[in-house]
Amino acid sequence: MEQQNKYISALDIGTSKVIALIGEVQEDNEIHIVGLGQAPSRGLKAGMVTNIDATAQAIQQAVHEAELMADTKITHVTTGIAGNHIRSINSEGVVKITNGEVSQADIDRTIESAKAVKIPSEHNILHTVVQEYIIDNQPGVKEPIGMSGVRLETRVHIITGANTALQNIQKCIHRCGLQMEQIMLQPLASSQAVLTEDEKDLGVCVIDIGGGTTDIAVYTNGAIRHTAVIPVAGDLITKDLAQALRTPQNAAEYIKIHYGAAIPTMEDLDEMVEVPSVGDRNPRQISRRVLASVIGPRVEEILELTLNELRRAGFPEEVLTSGIVLTGGASMLNGIVELAEEIFNLPARIGIPHEIGGVSERVRNPRYATAIGLLEAARGEEDGSPVSGAVVVGDHGDQMGVWARIKKWLSDTF
Repeated sequence: MEQQNKYISALDIGTSKVIALIGEVQEDNEIHIVGLGQAPSRGLKAGMVTNIDATAQAIQQAVHEAELMADTKITHVTTGIAGNHIRSINSEGVVKITNGEVSQADIDRTIESAKAVKIPSEHNILHTVVQEYIIDNQPGVKEPIGMSGVRLETRVHIITGANTALQNIQKCIHRCGLQMEQIMLQPLASSQAVLTEDEKDLGVCVIDIGGGTTDIAVYTNGAIRHTAVIPVAGDLITKDLAQALRTPQNAAEYIKIHYGAAIPTMEDLDEMVEVPSVGDRNPRQISRRVLASVIGPRVEEILELTLNELRRAGFPEEVLTSGIVLTGGASMLNGIVELAEEIFNLPARIGIPHEIGGVSERVRNPRYATAIGLLEAARGEEDGSPVSGAVVVGDHGDQMGVWARIKKWLSDTF
C-alpha cells in the first residue's frame, strides 16, 4: 500500500506508559511526526508483560490517539523490548577470504561464525550488532567489502531475549490488529535518539531510567560494547513516596514529576507542597527537602547499581571519556545530573532526543527518547538501511534473516 510506504510508526510499550508515534517520511528522508498518542500502562512489571488484556487496551488507546492526530490508519509497528531476561555477549568470528577480496558472502560467513556461541534454549537472538572488522590483523575496519586480504575477523555484540517475553509482546500487538514489523532493544533505541557520533567514538554510557527498568548501553570506538537491563527504576521512587507520605500512588507520581529532587542538600527546596492523604484525612504540607530525602536514596541506588554493572562488565570510568548520558522520565528529577557526576566521577548530561519535524517540541523530552529511537529504526527498515551503522534486527547483509525466522516461529506457534 502507498500509505505504508509513506508513514512509519513506533510503539514504546513501557511499564508506566505506552507511547505511539506516527511519522511521515519526507522526500529528503527526514521524519515529520504527525501523530502522537499515549496511555497509562497497567499490564507490565519491570518491563515484562504480566497482563495481556490490560497491555493490549493501553496499546489500542495510544495507537487510536496517534491515528486521530495523524488522520491515518497504521497496520505495522516497530516496538521495543526490555526486562531483566535480556542478556548480551561479545563474540568474534574468523574466516578465510575467498578470492583474496572481501565480499558480502565473506561477511555473512564470519558473522555466522561469531554467532556460534552457546545461548539458553529458551532465548532467541534479537540483535547481532557488528562492532568492527579486522583484515589481516588490521583493526578498526568499518566497510570491508572490496578490500584485499587473507583473513577476515568480525567482532559482534549479540543480544538475546526470552522467547516467552517476545511471544507476550507479539500477542498484545496482534490483539490490536497490528503487525510487529521489527523489535529493538530499548537502550539501543534510546541511544540512537540522544547520542552524538563523537560521544560514541570517545566512550559513553547511556542510562535510560524508565518506569520499570533502568536500561544501560555502553559505546566505545563508535560501536556498542555492552547492554544490560536493571529491574529498578522510577516506579520504585513513586512507591517509596507513596509509602513515606501515606498518599495515593497517582498523587505520589504527580509530586515526583513536578516537585521531586535527587539531592536533599540542594538550595531552594524549602517550598511547601500539598500532599493528599488516603481516605478522608486532610491533605498535609510537606517541604520539597523532605521529598528529596525520600527520593535521593532510591536514585542513588539506581546509579550505584549501574556503576556496579559497568565495573562487572569491565568498563572502568576512564574508558567512558564522554561520560554519562541520562534519559528516560526519571532523568528529569532536579539534581540527578549532579548526583550522577558525584557517583561516577564523570561528566553527565540529560539526553534529549534529536530535533525531528512535526510535533517536535512535545516529543523533545527524555520521556520520549525510546519512542523516537524506535521511529528512526522504523525509517531504517523502510529504506533498508540499519541505524547507527549496525544491525537493528537480524544479520548484517541479511538484515532481516533472524527476524524473518523469529516471525515464522511466532506465526507457527500462534
